[in-house]
Formats: sequence, C-alpha cells, structure tokens
Amino acid sequence: MSNNGQSRVVAAIDAANQAGRAAFIGYLPLGFPDIETSIDAAVTLAAAGADVLEVGPPYSDPVMDGSVIQEATKIALQSGFKTADLFRAVKEITAKTDVPVLVMTYWNLVVQHGVDEYARDLAAVGGAGLITPDITPEEADEWLAASEKYGLDRVFLAAQTSSTERLKMIVEHSRGFVYAVSTMGITGERSELDENARELVSRLREAGCQRSCVGIGISLPEHVSAVAGYAEGAIVGSALVRALRDGGVSELERVAKALVSGTVRPS
Repeated sequence: MSNNGQSRVVAAIDAANQAGRAAFIGYLPLGFPDIETSIDAAVTLAAAGADVLEVGPPYSDPVMDGSVIQEATKIALQSGFKTADLFRAVKEITAKTDVPVLVMTYWNLVVQHGVDEYARDLAAVGGAGLITPDITPEEADEWLAASEKYGLDRVFLAAQTSSTERLKMIVEHSRGFVYAVSTMGITGERSELDENARELVSRLREAGCQRSCVGIGISLPEHVSAVAGYAEGAIVGSALVRALRDGGVSELERVAKALVSGTVRPS
C-alpha cells in the first residue's frame, strides 16, 4: 500500500492501462542461480519495463510450476535458501526500484513463518503483497486479517473450472488483481489457450473484477499482445527464467524488453 492507502499494484496496472497498454508482470524465482544474481535480475526486469515484479521463494513441491521453474527452484533450495533470505532480497529489490514487488508463495511457507509475522515482515521490507496459488479465500481468514492489518495486496487465482459463485468470491477477496489461469495443462494449442483465457476474463468481469491479469503459457511478444486485447495485464514466468538460465541477466533484459513491446494496444 502507498501512504494514501491505495494499492501500489493497482496504481501500476492502472497507469499502464491509461498509457494504452496492458500491464506486464514478470516472475522470477529468488535464489536462482544465486541470491545476489536473482536480486540483480529482478531489478533489471523492472528497468526493462515490468510494471509489477512477481518473485517466488523456492519450494520443495511446486505443484503449479513447469519444468523450467521447478529446475530453477531446485537449484535455489540446494544452495540453502531460507525465508529470511526472501525478506532480505525483497528489501534490496525495493531499495533499487519503485516497481511494486509481489511474492508468489506456496502457503505452507507462510504458515511455517507465522501468517501475521510473514505479513508484518513483508510489509516492513517494502513488499506489496502475496500471490497465493494453493490457498482459496475461504481457507484464508488469517491471511485476510493480516493483509488488512499491514496493507498488503492479496492475489488469488481463478480458473476456467471455477463456478460463477466462486469467481465472485475470488473477486471480492482479491486486492491488486485476480490471477486468471488458463486451464491448459501444457502450452501448445495457443488459440485454445487464448479462447479459454478470454472467456475466463469475461466471466471475471461479469463477477465484478476490474483487473484481471492472465498467466500460464505466455512466452512470446505475440502472446502478450493477444492478452493485451482483452485483459488488464499479462504475466510471464518461464520465458524469463529460461532467458536468465541460458544467457544470464543480459539475456533476461533482452527477452523482457521484447515481451514488454507486446503490451502496447492498437490505438
């Protein structure tokens, strides 16, 4: 939250949309290939045009992540990454960029640290909030209370399989944006993925959602461009992690700039 109580993530998405483009949300795992490089990579991603940064502490059972991200988080875990490293990394990133930083974390890591303590510590280092892929609003009473207390955004996931009632509940309890997930298990049939995501965003809008950002399977500028046609933002992860893995921070910067170019909407 900013000093006036408005979500910094909302402000960033709205600023992008008002400038005639979709917001670009870029994901990177913390601790890959090492902590210092992951901090540098996040700052570079912000400088390359990301409107919101999504950083992920490594987790031993990343059920939502594809092979590229799983491989990266395994390396980070093997190097001994701890939750304390997350807060240090976010503090260093937010000291170097004004782009809001969301943490994408599996819920067990929050519970282990203590929900209130996690929210307090994240707010203290300038974090904007959490994306929680494996907890739903009805299971999240403690997190809802802590996020209110410390002024943090809470991004829940919505899928095509969600009922209308569930979508309304997700919209009601999310703050920042709703993460619209394509239900395609693998990337491939791009047109079908677009159709699924477009329909989900439409249903979210009917449920009262003002900001839907689409993630999963977006890896090329033309994918970003397609999403920009119907959603408030596009989320990219694996393509950025692959670039960092294969070519270091300089390749990450090149790929990020190309992806960001796809956010501009036709005038």
